[in-house]
Amino acid sequence: MPRRRPLVIGHRGAPGYRPEHTRSSYDLALELGVDAVEPDVVVTKDRVLVVRHENEIGSTTDVAAHPEFADRRTTKTIDGAEITGWFTEDFTWAELATLRCRERLPQLRPGSASFDGEQPPLRLRDVLDIVRLASLDQGREIGVVLEIKHATYFAGLGVDVAGLVAAELQASGWADGALPLVLESFESTVLMQLREHGIRGSYIYLFEAAGRPYDLVAALGRNAPTYPSLATPAGLDGLVGVVDGISLDKRMILAPDRLGRPTGPAPIVAEAHARGLRVFTWTCRPENSFLLPSFRHGRDKSALGDYEAEWQVIADAGVDGVFVDHPDLGTAFFR
Repeated sequence: MPRRRPLVIGHRGAPGYRPEHTRSSYDLALELGVDAVEPDVVVTKDRVLVVRHENEIGSTTDVAAHPEFADRRTTKTIDGAEITGWFTEDFTWAELATLRCRERLPQLRPGSASFDGEQPPLRLRDVLDIVRLASLDQGREIGVVLEIKHATYFAGLGVDVAGLVAAELQASGWADGALPLVLESFESTVLMQLREHGIRGSYIYLFEAAGRPYDLVAALGRNAPTYPSLATPAGLDGLVGVVDGISLDKRMILAPDRLGRPTGPAPIVAEAHARGLRVFTWTCRPENSFLLPSFRHGRDKSALGDYEAEWQVIADAGVDGVFVDHPDLGTAFFR
């Protein structure tokens, strides 16, 4: 059944105010009352699960300023895209711990960028412990929405991502359903592998507005289904009993026309609910840069637009969870 109000999920903590995936970002999100936080997980050379938006870390750490790591800069193909930079799988955890985090979007979020260089990266275990302690301190249930990144790519390097995640969740007390846990990925294969490990939680399939899941591309090539085809009634039928829900690019709900005006809420949320699937959406951000053109105010990309009008379309769709970068704005609006 749809929730009366959506879960408000701190997307990488509170990255509207602090560099994403840092201790202060998570602490602030929890202080501002989110229902859950969302760490993204990638893997190090020595098989430690670390919390980074991507395995490429040049844009979110000061690695470029470390001459001892200059020779680690390289070009790789990740999920079919050629990317140049520094990658977590080429570093041990001890080496990554010497780096300091930086704001990924400094021109849009200069306030957050003022905290650059202060905090080291975190491991998944660190975030799990932070949330557990916050739940005890605040006397309320707080969840973790764990996104697994690039599982097929890492499998190609010989890394059993599902096995690593399962072991970490079991060791930290998050595997048996006692604490609210959501497992999500743009690749359904790793979700099924985690379910086979007996990890109890909600399994959510992330959808892009375009493109194809890379795990299915690797297995099926051009015959792989697209995300939009999976979002059709027939596609949703195939997900019943396989996953517990889907998480949509917000454009799939807003359904903008050619002039950037919303025509939604699109029917996909109701269609998923009719099949017993939960629906989350990402990412509700207030800055002009991230809003549909019809909701922008002025030309300053970093200024706040009429985000409440855009978010109202999403609320009207009846979603079960929303990812937000500004937890105070998210909790104030969606509650």
